[in-house]
Amino acid sequence: MKRLLSFVFGMAALAALTAPVSAQNWPTQRVTIVVPFGAGSVTDILARIFAEEMGKHWGQQVIVENRPGLAGTAAVAKAAPDGYTLMVTSNGHTVSGLVTKDAPFDPVKDFAGITRLGSAPLFLITPPDFSAKTLKEIIDLAKKEPGKLNFSSPGLASTTFIAGALFRKVAGVNIVHVPFRSAPDAVTAVMRGDAQLYFAPVNLARDQSAAGKVNAVAAATAQRIPDLASVPTFTEAGLPFVYDSWFGLMAQRGVPKAVLDKISKDWAAAIKTPEMQSKLKSQFLIGVTDTPEQMDKIVKDETETLTNVFKEAGI
Repeated sequence: MKRLLSFVFGMAALAALTAPVSAQNWPTQRVTIVVPFGAGSVTDILARIFAEEMGKHWGQQVIVENRPGLAGTAAVAKAAPDGYTLMVTSNGHTVSGLVTKDAPFDPVKDFAGITRLGSAPLFLITPPDFSAKTLKEIIDLAKKEPGKLNFSSPGLASTTFIAGALFRKVAGVNIVHVPFRSAPDAVTAVMRGDAQLYFAPVNLARDQSAAGKVNAVAAATAQRIPDLASVPTFTEAGLPFVYDSWFGLMAQRGVPKAVLDKISKDWAAAIKTPEMQSKLKSQFLIGVTDTPEQMDKIVKDETETLTNVFKEAGI
């Protein structure tokens, strides 16, 4: 009888360990948010805002681990698909498999989208003494002298590069990409006139244009941004072009759908509060929510689009 009871209890314990994760009791332990960028980045700041809010809501510890580079993303892809290891990343995730040979993961197949958390408006900026002052003048100059103008970025997987590459395609111009070691270096290059174009976040565009160090030309947004209300959108300036820098939450492919849905819905409820709106606004971010299906489609579609853009650019 003792052996029988031991066997029964043992099988029950094994069944509990191997039972599918359900949203009803999830989370029952600590949740880890991996950020494949350094501390202090916009992605990191948004991940910590999310972790703090969800920790209170779930009644569990939610921690953020900074693991910069592909190693961090690969670690998330290989983690157990139970919802306890998540990743907050930028839209640079969609090109991670394009800019690195033999990447140890597939940005689409190995990940399950949960939701975007926020977006950051981008502004095209130029040196203060640059001869072309408007978007039309910039495009006309680029077409008149192909290959002469360049745009700076912190690298091929950066949002700035993606925005520049898409702008180059939509505008039909030949402008040259010049990568720098960091975002501050890429911005400084525009201030000095070493680079003519850069896609800057709203706070940088606002502060540097107010100081007379750059000229804010156009916003790559659907509507004007209150912090720079005098700057037209690309569409208003004559070119239908919209591209926001987004930051999203992802998990491993295979995490139960019910868990993905729960996390997405919990975030959607959280960003409606005045406190959360204030936190996001202080970082010049716009809160965003999606269903997991919508997030998957965003990543898939953007990866396909950028694959074609990179091929056309010879990258």
